[in-house]
Amino acid sequence: MHRHRAPLAVVIFALVAVATSAAGREDRSADEKALRHLKEVEWPRAYREQDVALLDRILADEFQMVDADGNWSTKAEELDWVRKNKPSYDSFRFVIRRLDLFENGSAVVAGTGVIQSRDEQGPYVMEYQSSNVLIRRDGRWQAIASHVSGIKRKGI
Repeated sequence: MHRHRAPLAVVIFALVAVATSAAGREDRSADEKALRHLKEVEWPRAYREQDVALLDRILADEFQMVDADGNWSTKAEELDWVRKNKPSYDSFRFVIRRLDLFENGSAVVAGTGVIQSRDEQGPYVMEYQSSNVLIRRDGRWQAIASHVSGIKRKGI
């Protein structure tokens, strides 16, 4: 009779492991979807519509950014800039090239921002690279750091 307990324990352990693994994949998929939506939809909307309340939810209180010229800014400075500067571009999209989740509740989302606009020289496309570090806090993702570099402008 004792011979059957060991195989049963192995089967139960395997079923628990499979269920836990599936739940982990579902959580990871939900987090990836949430991060994509945040970076591709909500964050651009906050800038485009000067929605300071939305940007306030996206950026953690300790958020800091380094722009392409090496200037540092805080969350308060970024919110103030968005409040005072209406965008002048025709369109913007962000193409995610890296999305990594880590076991400590952090993530890296990086990619290319593509802006189409026009000025006195005519229409142009501007691309830049951006990397963002986010943390999961109280069930939602917030950015704690951003870095922008590699700005390139091309006439069209």
